[in-house]
Amino acid sequence: MSDTFSSTNSTNVQPALQCPVDHQNWQTATSLPSNINNEGKGCSSDTLINTSNNMPLKPNQKPVEGQRIPLETSREHSSIPCVIPETSTSNQIGENNEKVWIYPSEQMFYNAMKRKNWNPREEDMRVVVPMHNAVNEKAWKEILEWEKLHENKCGGPKLVKFQGKAKSITPKARMFNLLGHDWIIDRCGKQVTYVIDFYSGQPDPKLPQAVSFYLDVRPAFTFGGAIDRLRRWTYDLKMN
Repeated sequence: MSDTFSSTNSTNVQPALQCPVDHQNWQTATSLPSNINNEGKGCSSDTLINTSNNMPLKPNQKPVEGQRIPLETSREHSSIPCVIPETSTSNQIGENNEKVWIYPSEQMFYNAMKRKNWNPREEDMRVVVPMHNAVNEKAWKEILEWEKLHENKCGGPKLVKFQGKAKSITPKARMFNLLGHDWIIDRCGKQVTYVIDFYSGQPDPKLPQAVSFYLDVRPAFTFGGAIDRLRRWTYDLKMN
């Protein structure tokens, strides 16, 4: 079932990225990219939270008590441009001086799940983290497709922040038991919200070991978002 006004895409993750984790046990895996952040002053970095991504202000790369095996602490640069506050540090700048969001390491991901009272397994992080990154890259691609409806003379859209909506999902998401998020982007100084729902798809008979997932990406149902949905729907009708 697909919303005619939305962009719904299925992606098969090859066996190297297959996920052995119960999706109910890794909801934080879809909590989207983790931004490199500012140094906290006067408080523990574990208590200071960056409101743009709900992660600690200072990345926590230390093993937690009871952790059985060491986890990777290296981080991958995304392709997603970010809006950097004036107080941000140079650590937020990716390769070639491009300002992009940076994904959490295995250790950061594990720590975040423990902090949110999940029960993650260390062994799962090498699969969960790449899947998390792949989902976010796909979501950004879909947003860029929507943004083609708008002339952009400011270097393209940038991701300002995101908000998880596990406890406040959209009606469509509720039907499919989806995980929902809002991504707020900057379009030439104007903040625009996109709704992103993620859910598991049907396995591919040709790749039974691969993980299939769907992303449903569309503008939030505001006045401007409704116009964009109508324009996209009209365009799709003409193409079909």
